[in-house]
Amino acid sequence: MTTALLWFRRDLRLADNPALQAALAHAEQLIPVYIHAPEEEAPWEPGAASRWWLHHSLDALDRRLRAAGSRLIIRLGPSLPALRRLIADTEATHVYWNRLYEPAVIQRDNQIKQALRADGSVCGSFNAALLFEPWAVKTGQGQPYKVFTPFWKACQTQLTALTPDASPEVLPPLPYDLSSIPLLALKLLPRIGWDEGFYRVWQVGEIAAQQRLQDFLAVIDDYATQRDRPDLPHTSRLSPHLHFGEVSPRQIVHAVQIHLAHDASAGGVKGAETYLRELGWREFGHHLLYHFPTTAETPLNPRFADFPWRRDYGESLHAWQRGRTGYPLVDAGLRELWQTGWMHNRVRMIVASLLTKNLRIPWQEGARWFWDTLVDADLANNTLGWQWVAGCGADAAPYFRIFNPMRQGERFDPEGNYVRRWVPELASLPDRYRQQPWEAPASLLNDCGVKLGDEYPYPIVNFQTSRAEALAAYERIK
Repeated sequence: MTTALLWFRRDLRLADNPALQAALAHAEQLIPVYIHAPEEEAPWEPGAASRWWLHHSLDALDRRLRAAGSRLIIRLGPSLPALRRLIADTEATHVYWNRLYEPAVIQRDNQIKQALRADGSVCGSFNAALLFEPWAVKTGQGQPYKVFTPFWKACQTQLTALTPDASPEVLPPLPYDLSSIPLLALKLLPRIGWDEGFYRVWQVGEIAAQQRLQDFLAVIDDYATQRDRPDLPHTSRLSPHLHFGEVSPRQIVHAVQIHLAHDASAGGVKGAETYLRELGWREFGHHLLYHFPTTAETPLNPRFADFPWRRDYGESLHAWQRGRTGYPLVDAGLRELWQTGWMHNRVRMIVASLLTKNLRIPWQEGARWFWDTLVDADLANNTLGWQWVAGCGADAAPYFRIFNPMRQGERFDPEGNYVRRWVPELASLPDRYRQQPWEAPASLLNDCGVKLGDEYPYPIVNFQTSRAEALAAYERIK
């Protein structure tokens, strides 16, 4: 009997899983395995919020496998010795997995593939995480793209050819005596219960991802006009499901195309096109990290290596992390992040702008905080987003574009509901003062029970003064 190992990583689903399809095509017996080796992803081991999600995603995958007649085998790393032990235990001749694209993992996987092939194993790796391989999309000169719009135009011509595979209903049973360590032994869940809010917000796993996709399709017609409103539920929130591979981008594109076939209205087309463009940004992030692997730590634009960042920013960074900057929209976003492991994309840009421009704290500090606190922490997209806002990445926002959190709040949280939810100290203020409570008369603050400088801080920095200082700093490298 031919036996294949199916090495799960961040492809924690059964549908549209090319490594699974290859294993079923070439072997009579299938061994699904997850190997826990976070140190092999150094220096970007999964953060605390990602570990929380990973625990529940592995549990959901195991339940899916058991419903199909199999189960998940969990082993501890290092990965190569663990795979070799499994090959010896099961007499497996084939090993299949789906590719990841972070620099450290690419190097590891190449070494593992060479070693296993030298041992005599048949190895195969596949693309399950992206619409297109990072090396497959090139400029007319055969170079990687650094500008998003032409990159996405090159991708769009191939979108119609994407058809996802269905989930197998039945899988071959495993040898009953094959050992697996308990999921809890991985110690992915926190010892201190800071994750209570996560359970109120998230359902994890492949089935939950499909349900969230269907829920989003019900409102996608409004996506183009409402996606920047953090107070409204008009974003997909599929990013953590995508990162852990509980749903594939091909499945999402296919579902959107089916939706469009039934709704060809102007709003439906615009909403779908706008959302698919956001998927394109995800692809672009992986394209950039693959071709410029040092950008997770260093700016793509080399001029910013000499940018005069502040040096004594410890207290300011801590205030920003805890949502105590005195700018309500910024604080709302950072508190949402702390309590739920997620932040609305528009708000991510605003909080990042305040950190890198007004506080002049290096973007790497913000990237590390997001890495530890986001359930959708993705190295490629985290890097892309922070370098974009800081003005030092590919196709970046101009450095002089400095988000005004008060104006952004008035525009995208017009009734103040987002701030009211996450900054309850200001809930009783009239709407006109909720984005800038320091402008309210002292008598009104007293009547509303708002104590600035005590329960809620004054702004950590003057916006206009810090904006001028940021632009002056930019002139030194311009």
